[in-house]
Amino acid sequence: MRERGGAHADRSDVVAERIATIADVLAEEFGPLAQALADRIASEIEQLGDDERLIQLLGASVAGNVETVLHMFQHGIDIDRVEVPSAAVEYARRLAQHGVAVDAMIRAYRLGQDSFLQRAFEELTGDDPALLAEVAQRLTAISFAYIDRVSQQVLTVYEDERERWLANRNAARAARIRELLDESHVDVLLAEETLGYRLQRQRHLGVVLWAVERGSPVSQISVLERYSRTLAEHLGCGARPLFVPTDEAEGWAWLPIHRDAPEPTADSLAPAARACGDDVNIAIGRPGRGVDGFRSTHQQARQAQAVAVIAGGEASLTLFRDVGPVALLCADLPATRVWVQDTLGPLAIDDGQHARLRETLRVFLAAGCSYLAAASALTLHKNTVQYRVRRAEQELGRGVRDDALSVELALRACHWFGGAVLRQP
Repeated sequence: MRERGGAHADRSDVVAERIATIADVLAEEFGPLAQALADRIASEIEQLGDDERLIQLLGASVAGNVETVLHMFQHGIDIDRVEVPSAAVEYARRLAQHGVAVDAMIRAYRLGQDSFLQRAFEELTGDDPALLAEVAQRLTAISFAYIDRVSQQVLTVYEDERERWLANRNAARAARIRELLDESHVDVLLAEETLGYRLQRQRHLGVVLWAVERGSPVSQISVLERYSRTLAEHLGCGARPLFVPTDEAEGWAWLPIHRDAPEPTADSLAPAARACGDDVNIAIGRPGRGVDGFRSTHQQARQAQAVAVIAGGEASLTLFRDVGPVALLCADLPATRVWVQDTLGPLAIDDGQHARLRETLRVFLAAGCSYLAAASALTLHKNTVQYRVRRAEQELGRGVRDDALSVELALRACHWFGGAVLRQP
């Protein structure tokens, strides 16, 4: 126990010392602790777990709050001197823009507090029940004061942003689109009139565009809308695309492509993606006809977006046709992580050596287990491919052909998700 008030420290100093010691322990597991809190919130509050970008911002908000509380415990910082983490403020703004109920946000803080205290109480050890009770009471009181202060401030941010967002000129169109996406029976003619876009007897290509985050508070909506038109022009669309913003950094679009046009590929869209520059990410579904196709192509674009967000990187172009099976694994990333590591064993270790083995094996399986084809795709000698495949099988503990389908899907998940599903060395 560190010395803070000498041998004659009063009871309050002893309690503060024990709290600081607990905070030191929790700080050492800061990353896993914050991730566990975020996972619980996303899994128990359905409204917060269906958008990968919001999930990642939730993680940043949780991490900022946990870090702040730990500093309070470690250094005895008074609640009146605590500032709300910037990630928590931004998360409240985005929830307001997405129309997530404010009750969900407030409940998230309560769940986070509950999980945090449960972990802190696990460190309450000793032979003095009275002291342990005082420490537990102080931990609870400080965390409650923090949650009360922060939740009031983010609630104000939420309400201000929600009022501003609802006044935006695109709010009515966004509401009509969400109604169209969520309900099986809608007035299609009224929706077409509101949107200025034909839904029936039309082939749609769903697109999600979102700005590369660079810390700028400036809205990117006009830029994203312009890029949606760039894509439409590249594909030779005969009418203007439908575009609606979902927040200041993201927009949804539907491109009215010709009924006989071939399905776009990553190669065919590469020139248009380059024209959009390095400030925007693009996710694209598969073409669909009519109202059902309007819904399905958008859902696929959202699933492709989830893959791109987890994969990280900047200015990506992701097509559902390329990541469909992997996209389905995004629905429960913690479970996917466990499955990938169980399937691949030591091959799922996140380091350079295993990354080379995984990539070689992935290409080998995609090439129909042809050493020559894999060597050509990887620009390696055939013998090098054979050596790496043997090494990979040693790591797997079995022949790759024994469970080729599961292994290939797990390798594709590693290829796209990287450290999100890999085991740390």
